[in-house]
Amino acid sequence: MEAVNNGVRKVLFIINKYAGTGYQPELEGRIIETCERNDVECTIEFTQHRGHATELARAAGAAGFQQVVAVGGDGTMNEVAQGLLSGTIPMGIIPRGSGNGLARHLGIPIKTRLAIDSLFQSSPLAMDTFTVNGKLSLNVSGIGFDGHIANLFGGETKRGLAGYVRLTFKEFFSFNEFDMEIRIDGQTLNRQAFIVAIANSSQYGNNARIAPAASVCDGLLHFNILKKVPPYRLDFIYAFFSGTVESSKFSEILEARELTINTSRPVAFHIDGEPSGHHSQFNIALHPGTLPVLVPNASLSQKKI
Repeated sequence: MEAVNNGVRKVLFIINKYAGTGYQPELEGRIIETCERNDVECTIEFTQHRGHATELARAAGAAGFQQVVAVGGDGTMNEVAQGLLSGTIPMGIIPRGSGNGLARHLGIPIKTRLAIDSLFQSSPLAMDTFTVNGKLSLNVSGIGFDGHIANLFGGETKRGLAGYVRLTFKEFFSFNEFDMEIRIDGQTLNRQAFIVAIANSSQYGNNARIAPAASVCDGLLHFNILKKVPPYRLDFIYAFFSGTVESSKFSEILEARELTINTSRPVAFHIDGEPSGHHSQFNIALHPGTLPVLVPNASLSQKKI
């Protein structure tokens, strides 16, 4: 990976071919054509193994790149962000995942052609990040049933929303609530939960908003403690997509910069949708303004990010 600084804007595109539902070869041509049209020199790199995106992003500054674009799902963005954290090079996003939660929250188009175009009509925003047991998270991480599903979904060969929904219904009845102790702002709370969603942005993906009031630059995390919902309560599913989940009796949302959760048994968890195993203690901390990310100018001017 080489880039010589000759005054021309240089952008590195890091592509995960295996994100979401698959890779289309014409993607490369569209990136190159759009960069040429905007007088930008681009380099395209494909990830070869877990952690490769982080290695590429970390080396981007020394190679003379002014921007790094993550092309993939939330997991790819997380890896790229690890290489850019607390630096000055902004991360762009071309969403190619199953849910694309962070991209949707930031107002980045889901259609690839529009997402590429939007890179050249965007400005950097200092975005908050957070950690769960020392692991970086950008969007939404979770403890409980969604972590259980993420661990199972990670082994599925058929990805996409339909596969995720099918697996969720299959596992729903056998997964039980768990007891937990929460230490937050000098207080200790005891709760039972089916899911604890730790939200930096408002949604998991596919416009399922787990924390409708969340912002990636407000210096707060939103913790949605969800009870197990009877399957006949279709109104609760509707609440996710209508942005009204916080008004449900099955939902309790707390706000904090950090907290510790101890569970009564080892519980599955995920980081930005990526399976992360099981644990019984979770130390969660916000890190304000630590990632510069490119956000469409239209989004910055029209809504709370």
